Amino acid sequence: MSNINWDFSGRVVVVTGSAIGMGADAVARFRRAGATVYGLDIDQERGSQVAMDTDTTFIACDITNRAAVGTTFDRIAAESGKLDILINNAGGFWEQLTVEETSEGEWNKVIDLNLKAVFLCAQRAIPLLRLSSSGRIITIGSLAGQTTMYRSSPPYAAAKAGVMALSRNLAYELAADGITSNVIAPSAVLTDRILKVRGPEERAATQKTIPLGRYGEVDDIVQWMMFLASDESAYMTGQTITVNGGRFMI
Repeated sequence: MSNINWDFSGRVVVVTGSAIGMGADAVARFRRAGATVYGLDIDQERGSQVAMDTDTTFIACDITNRAAVGTTFDRIAAESGKLDILINNAGGFWEQLTVEETSEGEWNKVIDLNLKAVFLCAQRAIPLLRLSSSGRIITIGSLAGQTTMYRSSPPYAAAKAGVMALSRNLAYELAADGITSNVIAPSAVLTDRILKVRGPEERAATQKTIPLGRYGEVDDIVQWMMFLASDESAYMTGQTITVNGGRFMI
């Protein structure tokens, strides 16, 4: 874990997908750095436990549902009066299918979680971010949205490419308000989801393609979240930061 001492005292942070993995770690790290943190997730049991362990606030929310998102951000507005940092972390897929194998239902489910939810949360967060002197939108993309060099999920790859384009639109539209919007695009990070969808042989084969010789750790990504949320990143917007151990270089 990095020994950088970030200070987010007085900042209000929302992290989607807060129940596990990078989201849970981000909740803990921002809270330790002094922020008021709201974690959003559909998994009430695990999300509540993370909040209890980290002295943060958990709100059970289906971020693919406009009404639920509206109610959630209304509560955050009433309790905190503003929002400084929105971290669109929730995402993923459940099956590695080909285009031919992908059903319409699977397509809609993955697109909704990885792209529509980012749109809904960002749209509702904008009025609150305008009340901040350091508004930030940070979205988790993926190498899958940048290139096709390994087996993935067609709707996931399409959604992550869409996330990058949406983030650039947000950066352009909100620049006059001093709000930045950037994407972090990881590659192979050892999260619970990766362990479920990729077996040991596939993981070993993937590791051989990474010049730095290892999978990414959750902390490798969360540290970038914290940098992009910080004052030090204030002049950086509309960018996709590719954090992949050299697996894909552009």
